[in-house]
Amino acid sequence: MLLTAHGAARLLGTSERQIFRWVDDGEIPCRRVRDQLRFNPTDLLEWATGRQLPVHVEAFEDDDPDDRPPSLAAALEAGGVLAAIPSADRDTAVRAIVERLTLPDTFDRELLVEVMLARKSALSVADSIAIPPARNPIIVAGTRPMVTVGYLANPVAFEARSVRAMILVVSPTVRCHLRMLARLSRALADPGFRTAIDDQAGVDKLVREATRVEALPPPELVQ
Repeated sequence: MLLTAHGAARLLGTSERQIFRWVDDGEIPCRRVRDQLRFNPTDLLEWATGRQLPVHVEAFEDDDPDDRPPSLAAALEAGGVLAAIPSADRDTAVRAIVERLTLPDTFDRELLVEVMLARKSALSVADSIAIPPARNPIIVAGTRPMVTVGYLANPVAFEARSVRAMILVVSPTVRCHLRMLARLSRALADPGFRTAIDDQAGVDKLVREATRVEALPPPELVQ
């Protein structure tokens, strides 16, 4: 469902005035429908995550509370941390982290590697972290949501930027992926959580930071 400027402002925790400024500057993804501005929430989530802007997770969770994924902290516990990922180059890093993901034996890892390497949009970069975009989810039906943080043995170039960590999200549904990515986006905008990633903290530290972030009240909407 496309959002109005009001809906986009609510999702991004800002004012409609700021939304229109971004539109005028050509910064924010949008389209015109019958001469009215409309915004795709998936596009906005990718855009905000790449710029480390906090996202109002509640905007993705207004419909069915019984269909909500577990907390980011729980997903991190399930996915864990992978240290010293071989990273001679981008291809080596992607292949190495996919091989070490916790996935069912029947899952086609080689196909996932091929897809991630074939699509430039399979990973986006926020500072020194490669993150999954909203449009390319890893869907494994029947599994629990997992967020895996992989620390690269050596920095590697992604989209002409140096990356030191990769984060992959495994979800049972596309809807769950979007919601989990929204939670991850909010966490990555938090200085404490980002510092833990930059310091290559273990899973216990990341879980504590994620728990702290999720306990915070939503960012106040800018008027």
